[in-house]
Amino acid sequence: MQPDGELRDDGIQVGGDARQRFYDSRGYGRPRDGNAISLTPLEAAHLLFRGDLGAVSVDGEDLGFEAFFVHAAAVQDRFAVRFLVYADLRDRGFYLSPTREGWPGHDRQAGTDADFIVYERGESPPSGGIAHRLRVVGERESIPAAGLAGTTLAVVDEESDITYFETAAIDPAGGTDYDAPQGITGVLLADRVVVWDAPTDLYDRGFYGRPLSGRAATLDGALQLSLLEAAYLAGTGSLRLTETLALSEPVGKGSTHGGVSSDDDGSAAAAIRGRGRAVEGKKFDRRRRIYRDLRNRDIVPKTGFKFGADFRTYLDVGTVEDLPHSEHLVRVIEPDHAFVPRELSLDVRLAGGVRKRMVFALTDASSIDYLSVDRLTP
Repeated sequence: MQPDGELRDDGIQVGGDARQRFYDSRGYGRPRDGNAISLTPLEAAHLLFRGDLGAVSVDGEDLGFEAFFVHAAAVQDRFAVRFLVYADLRDRGFYLSPTREGWPGHDRQAGTDADFIVYERGESPPSGGIAHRLRVVGERESIPAAGLAGTTLAVVDEESDITYFETAAIDPAGGTDYDAPQGITGVLLADRVVVWDAPTDLYDRGFYGRPLSGRAATLDGALQLSLLEAAYLAGTGSLRLTETLALSEPVGKGSTHGGVSSDDDGSAAAAIRGRGRAVEGKKFDRRRRIYRDLRNRDIVPKTGFKFGADFRTYLDVGTVEDLPHSEHLVRVIEPDHAFVPRELSLDVRLAGGVRKRMVFALTDASSIDYLSVDRLTP
């Protein structure tokens, strides 16, 4: 005969040999006096589901699994989706502790907003090794990017399928040993800079820009730079502008209709930044900060347009002729960005499909943090 439980203020109380039967051997609940334990409603529902509890008494009425499940879902937020994830991970052989005050694992969240502590296979609460700090979300919920690192996400879609994502704060570093030479001159056009006589290694070793070439080309050494590349090179003093394409609106601090002095590097950088803001708005400055940071980390960022990202990155470029595959796709977001699970799933799936890792660069005027997100099979 299976034991019964009773709903009280601090959980579902189960007596008899409950400690040995459920806590010691299978990691359910928390110990009470003697051999009694307390279960969270989620744990009790799972034991009812498995037939290991006979019933749970709620206000004097004995409820089986179906009735108790409906009752718990009515009084607890996201109970149904959390139950699906809890049952799935139990079926996969993991012990879990709900992060409820007083329960094992509650003090082991390490700053994450977790629903469960998931222990390594073969280990159990309260001191077993932690495999995941797990947060459960439905596909229509939003997920704040800030504070997400170190959390494993379990996203439950409308058909009750579960997709797991692992997140981590990373500190990317590359090995591209190249410093652009000084004295490069270019012309600022509407949305790019053309360098007519670029040093050969600017593209071949630094992987800046794209050659302006073709079968019938009579030019040798012409290179088109993106505004981000040009802004970086101007900021380091490598690039000066000889002229700009005049536009109807002023661009760049101190310029008149885009015109700058050829020997004023500060004005060149300002003009390029102004042009970037004119064509892209405030996002240009966020992307420029990340581009500059990646270059300073000896990483080469190139456009990620074909992959729906801001950048694809190369950690170690020797020469363009011997170019490795890019390792990361990078999307630039603000620290207060909130992911839509469908958006997150699309980004990560696409990155995995092209053998890259999805990285989100969180930046504002004062900080930069990198967050990686990968699909996970527990």
